Amino acid sequence: MKKRRNLLQGIKLFSALTVAITTWSLSSCNKEFANVLPEPSENDTTNVNDGSKRVLYIIMDGVKGSVVEEIAPNNLSLITENSIYSYDGLADNHRNALTYAGAWTSMMTGLDYTVSGVTTEDFAGFNNNTSPSIFTRLKSEKRNLETVSISSSASFNDHLAIDATTKKTLANDEEVKSAAIEQVSNGNASVVLAQFHSAELAANNDYSRNNDAYVDAINKLDTYIGEILTALNNRKTFHKENWLVVVASSKAGGPSGGPNGSNIFADGSRNTYLAFYNPKFIPVAYEKPNVNALPYSGTTAKYVGAGSNATQSDPNVGNFGADKDATIRFNIRWDYGSTFYPSFLTKRASFSPGVVGWTFFMEYGGTVGLNFSQSGQGNTQRVHTKYIADNNWHTIAARFYKEGSTRYVAIYVDGVPAPGGPLNITGLGNINTTSPLRLGSIGDGNVNCMIADLAIYDMAIPEADLLSKIKITPITSEVDPYYNRLVGYWPGMEGSGKTLSDVTGKSAPFNLMGAINWASFSDISPNISPAISPSAFRAVPNNVDIPTMIYSWMNIAIPQNWGLMGKFYIPSITLPKD
Repeated sequence: MKKRRNLLQGIKLFSALTVAITTWSLSSCNKEFANVLPEPSENDTTNVNDGSKRVLYIIMDGVKGSVVEEIAPNNLSLITENSIYSYDGLADNHRNALTYAGAWTSMMTGLDYTVSGVTTEDFAGFNNNTSPSIFTRLKSEKRNLETVSISSSASFNDHLAIDATTKKTLANDEEVKSAAIEQVSNGNASVVLAQFHSAELAANNDYSRNNDAYVDAINKLDTYIGEILTALNNRKTFHKENWLVVVASSKAGGPSGGPNGSNIFADGSRNTYLAFYNPKFIPVAYEKPNVNALPYSGTTAKYVGAGSNATQSDPNVGNFGADKDATIRFNIRWDYGSTFYPSFLTKRASFSPGVVGWTFFMEYGGTVGLNFSQSGQGNTQRVHTKYIADNNWHTIAARFYKEGSTRYVAIYVDGVPAPGGPLNITGLGNINTTSPLRLGSIGDGNVNCMIADLAIYDMAIPEADLLSKIKITPITSEVDPYYNRLVGYWPGMEGSGKTLSDVTGKSAPFNLMGAINWASFSDISPNISPAISPSAFRAVPNNVDIPTMIYSWMNIAIPQNWGLMGKFYIPSITLPKD
């Protein structure tokens, strides 16, 4: 079963940088770790015999966090029992195609590609002077510190371990493991890095639980990690030292990158396993937020009863003539359980037959329709069959378009086309009117709704593109490829005042008329997908956080001018009992 824990409140630390943790025992068997601190001396406030802060940093290429969670390798699972960790970690929070060079650079410099410039596997644009790696920073800050980089990838050492005291590029992961064991057993390095690449090779572009070769490779790496940590535990000076173990995926695999506004958590190439381990750490799991259950929130005008509406200042807005292509989209929450044909988004003087223009209205029974009329004609309409009078937010859209000499309008509710299909409106001719576009009531008292995120485009957005984006709010140039074709976009979230403004600056505002109540809402609707805040992608550890954690552990104050992008995760600890 998936282990998820809320953030636990631990005993307050003397300082995040002077946590005293010294001795543990780890083997590949399923045992608990030893949990012993040295006896404190009168003058030893950190409970460490020599204050020797050291780091073991293990990098795993191609290891997907979600797969690690599914297969639960023995040692990686044990590590989480005393770690700040995540199976939902991110290589970074960007949407470009991710490379190993880019991922390695982020986790070795604390700077993502927007600063380091590294996006291709040849490290083009990388400058170790302007984006120094951990080894370079440590050499500058602690000149007598010994560091070791052991890698199965020559390009890693050639670019990111320039200033390591010792660099070893080996033929395969088994050799990397053996060299790491030798180093932690007998060496004196304060930072030992071991980089493994075999899981990436075994995946062969299939990074799934069902790929036996890939799973076997991850389990083999898990065995290597157990052997290295056992060797670390058995080193002669271990009881006087204070080690932080970092185990992290560089990147995983699968299709990489996505369009602006896409969910980065769905990018499998960026899904990492990451753990900051010490046996005194209280386990804290960081998991991704449920981006499918984000509330649609704001404060907008609520239209209740006759005369309650917002009237467009420019009478030309909403006029689509005899042949103009156009798209309308908006969100609506109807708070009546029953309805009797009220209009709620209208570009005509009234709902009466023969009055030129168009109107969205509630069909009796709680469905929605789009009605047209022309001088000397009756009403022409298309009704959608989905019930929306349910106090939930829904999306509505309409496309005006031509096929040859025939003009149609198609309506959609919650991304579903009207079952009756597009409506032929060729015979209506020119439906322009001087009557203004209005939100809310045009005289009918049977109105009780909120309308938000109204957008009008000067083109018929292709149906597939419209439906793929219809749930997304707010509309921005990042998420909407047709943003520059907007006639106007009125989110309607001002929260007070008497106008609803067009945020594109192209059209006039709506003026609120009659009795208007500003209503706050925060509703989870399956029909609305609020934009994922960038902060959501930093709710879990990102690889740029690793250097920050290492520097902090090594008692290095991080100057602001380093420009590091990572954040520090304050550990909670368990102290020895009397």
